[in-house]
Amino acid sequence: MEFQLSALTPLDGRYMEKTKILRSYFSEFAFNKYRLKIEVEWLKMLASREDIEEIRPFSNRLVGVLDKIVEDFNLTEAGQMKIIEIETKHDVKAVEYYLRRKLSRLIQNGEIRINDEADKILEFIHFGCTSEDINNLAYGLMIKEARLNILSRQFYLILEKLDQMSRRMSNCGMVSRTHGQLASGTTMGKEILVFYQRLQRGVIELMEIPVHGKINGAVGNYNAHLVAYPTVDWLDVSKRLIEDVLGMRMLEVTTQIEPHDYLARIFHSVVRINTILIDLCRDIWSYISLGYFKLRMGGIGEIGSSTMPHKVNPIDFENAEGNLGMANAILEHLARKLPVSRMQRDLTDSTVLRNIGVAFGYSLIAYQSLMIGLSKLQINQEVMTQELNKNGWILLAEPIQTVMRKHGLVGGYEKVKEVFRGRDRVGKEDVWRLIDSLENLPEEIKNELKMLTPGNYLGCATNWF
Repeated sequence: MEFQLSALTPLDGRYMEKTKILRSYFSEFAFNKYRLKIEVEWLKMLASREDIEEIRPFSNRLVGVLDKIVEDFNLTEAGQMKIIEIETKHDVKAVEYYLRRKLSRLIQNGEIRINDEADKILEFIHFGCTSEDINNLAYGLMIKEARLNILSRQFYLILEKLDQMSRRMSNCGMVSRTHGQLASGTTMGKEILVFYQRLQRGVIELMEIPVHGKINGAVGNYNAHLVAYPTVDWLDVSKRLIEDVLGMRMLEVTTQIEPHDYLARIFHSVVRINTILIDLCRDIWSYISLGYFKLRMGGIGEIGSSTMPHKVNPIDFENAEGNLGMANAILEHLARKLPVSRMQRDLTDSTVLRNIGVAFGYSLIAYQSLMIGLSKLQINQEVMTQELNKNGWILLAEPIQTVMRKHGLVGGYEKVKEVFRGRDRVGKEDVWRLIDSLENLPEEIKNELKMLTPGNYLGCATNWF
């Protein structure tokens, strides 16, 4: 509790329980664990090459030992790595030295037999690598796994909820609004379906964006690699690691850094998804204010207003909207800044990249709040029907003038406008009186128009399900 109250940001304070799942992906501890994994996988890849004779292939036992170093990396071990960083003043070098020291101790204790299982293993840790080789692949794994395990699951829950709502409300007729004014009839189910399909398209696009990586040295040319091993196909070595082991897509031509274009695509994609959800929050908020939805209380002790005891406020949608805005502000900066780096490399991306988890943290809070809000909604068909019956007859001006056009009645739009526009109240009698006054309209067509009511003038809104 003390930590929560003294935390600098609400992500690790007020909303700690909602965001703690992201710590396994975006905390400094997680970043170092991902970097350690990249160092180990690179070492294993080098050892697997027959054309790099100085380091012989690792035994299955040694591979298991290396994998266990990554698997057992915990906060205590991360603390040891942090001490090394304080000494070296370099975070990636600290990862390298940490791995060296771990393996050195295992060699001294006889757990690794240097003559039988490995040769020159320590000198091939971080071989040929610049820091960005390790960092970009660590961030790639972070994004890849968080997108699959966190974001996609949250979106699936929201999509599932919207699908259920749209089907359940498929026949719930209501007056729609364009420009804030009464407009043609629709159903709540169809309007929810619009958001379902928009979100679905956004999620598909997000999940299809490939994660890129590079491991090609200080300026992207394998300079040192080729001096040491001029006959080794370093493009093949890199590709095997990045694509076969890590499941990412290799960029062949880069500067020192992976250019972060895929990150910008992912962040922009999440921004678009979040913007769709902001639109949903605002529409639901408006429907609540119109009385189309009622809100269930979250519990007996829940208070809606500090001064008005009767109120149940749409706080979950407001919370979601606010946090989606915070997330988008950060994501938009990340997407604009990261693809820009002076010449072969500058370090401005390093500090900015550490805020990916912050952006996803605000997003995660919003997704959870939205789900809570959606679960509290109760459709109020009585209010929607009353409004249809009270105000919906004027909406029949649209089909009447359209049918008049079809049958060649000149000035149909203008005639209907003259009768209906500016009227405070239009009822069934007014509509029928207008229909009866249309002298050149066949009687059977007049009778068909008289079958229209505010409740059945819904177009194909009920046919989407």
